[in-house]
Amino acid sequence: MSVIIRQAVPDDTDAIYNMINGLSVYSEAPLENLPDIEEMKNSLFSSKTGAEACICEVDGVIAGYAVIAMSYSTWLARYSLNMEDLYLLPDYRGRGAGKAMLQYLAQVALDRQCSRIEWNALEWDKSAKDFYTSIDALPLNEWVRYRLDGPALQRFASSDLR
Repeated sequence: MSVIIRQAVPDDTDAIYNMINGLSVYSEAPLENLPDIEEMKNSLFSSKTGAEACICEVDGVIAGYAVIAMSYSTWLARYSLNMEDLYLLPDYRGRGAGKAMLQYLAQVALDRQCSRIEWNALEWDKSAKDFYTSIDALPLNEWVRYRLDGPALQRFASSDLR
């Protein structure tokens, strides 16, 4: 099995979009919340957003993708690599491609002098959690992630703070 990990290019947008649809189905997220393909292309391949993607090819077939962005830790005074998505098509799971993608991202993090890589996993996704612990990643049980979005975000942003 030949595994190649590379930076995504705009011509990969259709493949990434299709895999995001697969991830949405897998994670039981509503498909209607996905951006359109042009919006995704503009956000992944614009220097203004800070997001970027990489592609995993197995035997010449696009088998997976990861989306990353930089974040900053005030505790460490260094950047961290935030992995938004890591997805492999079902036929390529359990064959080492996911580990190859994470090793690639680990090297990216070290090359950029990042102190760590962080990501989220769904509470019910036992296979993902088992995979992550197999590479010595640790869950952050002491942190609770919060989200402010949609109408609540708009209400809060426009509220009088007095």
